Amino acid sequence: MQELAAAFAVFIALHSIPAIPALRSRIIGVVGRPAYFVIYSIVSTAVLAWVFRAALMLDYIPLWEFQPWQAIMPFVFAPLGIFLVIAGLMSNNPLSISLARGSTLGAVASITRHPVLWGFFLWAVGHVIVNGDLRSLLLFGGFALFAIGSVPMAEKRARRRLGAGWAVVAAGTSNVPLLGILTGNVRPRFDMRLGAAALATAALTAWLLMAGHSYLFGADPLSLLG
Repeated sequence: MQELAAAFAVFIALHSIPAIPALRSRIIGVVGRPAYFVIYSIVSTAVLAWVFRAALMLDYIPLWEFQPWQAIMPFVFAPLGIFLVIAGLMSNNPLSISLARGSTLGAVASITRHPVLWGFFLWAVGHVIVNGDLRSLLLFGGFALFAIGSVPMAEKRARRRLGAGWAVVAAGTSNVPLLGILTGNVRPRFDMRLGAAALATAALTAWLLMAGHSYLFGADPLSLLG
């Protein structure tokens, strides 16, 4: 348990760097923007692997009895979450997390202005529901809380950074996924990056179902449907 707590602490600290512009700019100034993203990606992957390893070392303690309907949850929430994360990272989004540098909103923002955070949340929730044990609750529940807790902080940072311009940019999107579209305040949009994210999600999901998930985590998700 102590190792998992330590791994999560490092994970949160590492992912707080992009939220501190002065620190992020200082690091980029020293190593350069390309090197920053490469190093950050490698370290993030290593820390994420550490978090999973620490969780898997915990004893299996069931919390609730498995029900057939739970098997559907990861097949719904995980691909949706992966799609939002990929599309969010690829698309221009001055309101939230993005690897693109454009000042206009990409089409994914018509779904939500925080696609990466909501995507991470959906992916984690799907895994909490289907697993139903203590270590999964700590692991995926921790990810879900981190993601949803980061949404209001991202809102606050965007408002402070954009000032009066925030309302103009945010008018074309909503915080809660699909809320703007369902209420008629936001028009659905499509662009090439959204299409590319959909294709990447389909390919990644197919690989995970065929062999990837079993190879990485030792569990076959298709066995839940048997």
